Amino acid sequence: MGPDLKVLRSTPPIQSLLIKPASALCNLDCDYCFYLDRDTDPYRDLKHRRMSIETLERLAQGFIEYTYPNSVFAFQGGEPTLAGLDFFTKLCEFEMKYGKRGQSVANAMQTNGTLIDDDWCKLFKEFAWLIGISMDGPPEIHDFYRLDKGRQGSWKKVMHGIETMQKHGVEFNVLCVLNNINVTKPREIYKFFRKLGIDNLQFIPLAEFDPHGNRLPFTITAEQYGKFLSDIFDLWFPERKTVRVRFFDNLAEGLAGQKPGACTMHTSCDSYAVVEYNGDVYPCDFFVTDDWKLGNVMTDTWQEIASRQHRFDFANKKKLPHEECVKCEYRQLCHGGCPSFRYAARGQFEDLDYFCQSYKMAFRKAIPPLRDEVRKMMQAAYARH
Repeated sequence: MGPDLKVLRSTPPIQSLLIKPASALCNLDCDYCFYLDRDTDPYRDLKHRRMSIETLERLAQGFIEYTYPNSVFAFQGGEPTLAGLDFFTKLCEFEMKYGKRGQSVANAMQTNGTLIDDDWCKLFKEFAWLIGISMDGPPEIHDFYRLDKGRQGSWKKVMHGIETMQKHGVEFNVLCVLNNINVTKPREIYKFFRKLGIDNLQFIPLAEFDPHGNRLPFTITAEQYGKFLSDIFDLWFPERKTVRVRFFDNLAEGLAGQKPGACTMHTSCDSYAVVEYNGDVYPCDFFVTDDWKLGNVMTDTWQEIASRQHRFDFANKKKLPHEECVKCEYRQLCHGGCPSFRYAARGQFEDLDYFCQSYKMAFRKAIPPLRDEVRKMMQAAYARH
């Protein structure tokens, strides 16, 4: 146990993991990359480190035992496929070795898609992986920022990955990063993805700042994000029975009294943990810094990691009060938004989410019709029973 890692008697369990088997190593060189721009990243100079098989086995065994009967592993980067196909084949072997009868083990990966081929898809299909593909829109939009090391666009390689997954019947969704280029084109973006046959979409807002707190050129405004979500809702709602948009899925879950899938809408920040290539564990992908380290899978049990005082302190960052939040009609759905969007470049926590205005715009548009839909679904379910 580390010298400053105090243990509490009782804290909520960690429900899922976000694992970085290749740390910040990536075969692309996207201009807006979260990792390349973050000077505080302790792994900035260790980009060629990969998780060892020994660490992978200890991670799989420990978390499967800790989370019985439902275990969720998600992999991200950098680019997770750079850990190699054999690495993930080993993972599946460990899951079968340590999983107990009746246990459910789910695997997911967020990837840039450029390295996906038939062999990857065979593994994904056999073990029912859910894959997230990063794509920002049509070629001229996607290739504006998402470039390879030779400064060439990556769209063609991503499309090959998508087509290969479609051929093999791999379940996947698309994650679209909203930047200053595509955020003003909601109809073009939505229609493009639907024309490709993609029916599961995530839209992630980009907000990065310089050391003085000024927006970087690709960062979007709160008004732009709110308008984008509102326009997407109008496009999506007629197709709501066959198409999924994660933001509105999460909103509907909240309206139904369920815990939304996105941690942004949770009451506290403690549902998942991040595991770096060397087994270090942190409470959030946006706060992989020494002062938030919770432990290491090679030396600590998950019960110990989950009970750290650091984890409790971080979970409560979400509960910072603000006059706007206290009086807001949407506070029971939003819960103050994401702490990472309260974090100023100067290193101080703000009380109000940078995208507060965005959420209000989207909620005003989406809540009335979604509430009616949820009510009808619940009444139908009640009638069946």
